[in-house]
This record gives sequence, C-alpha cells and structure tokens, in this order.
Amino acid sequence: MSDRPTKLVVDCSLPEGHPDKVQIIPLTDEEIAEREAQAIQAAEEQAAREAEAAAKEALKASAKAKLVAGEPLTAEEAALLVS
Repeated sequence: MSDRPTKLVVDCSLPEGHPDKVQIIPLTDEEIAEREAQAIQAAEEQAAREAEAAAKEALKASAKAKLVAGEPLTAEEAALLVS
C-alpha cells in the first residue's frame, strides 16, 4: 500500500451493491499541492486568531491593572472593557 493520499468517490446514481458505486482514487499531484496550500493557510489563520486573542487578553490585563492602581486607561483599553 502506498503513502499517497486518496479520495473516496461515491456515485449515488448507481444502485446499492454496484461494484463502481464507491471508488478509492489516489489524489493527483495538483490535488495534493492544493491540500498542502490549504493546510498552510489554515495554520496561518489559526496563528493570527491566537495572536489576536493573546493581544486582547494582554490589553485586558493592562486595563485591569490600571484600574486597580487608579491610573487612567487608554481609549483602546476602555473600549475593550465596555464592549
């Protein structure tokens, strides 16, 4: 068995039990490249979401610390707290 990724193709127009109803087909080089590009894009988008969440948490912590210390908040910190 090869390590090449495959796809499952189901032909719903064929009756149940037909030998060609379900086929396992190896992916083409183009399909493999597209999947890899999509995986990279998904990883980059996930990293961006995580960075945005971390920045928001840091801003929230800064705002809380300033409130406790009696310091004035920045507009961005105030907006975060009242949103």
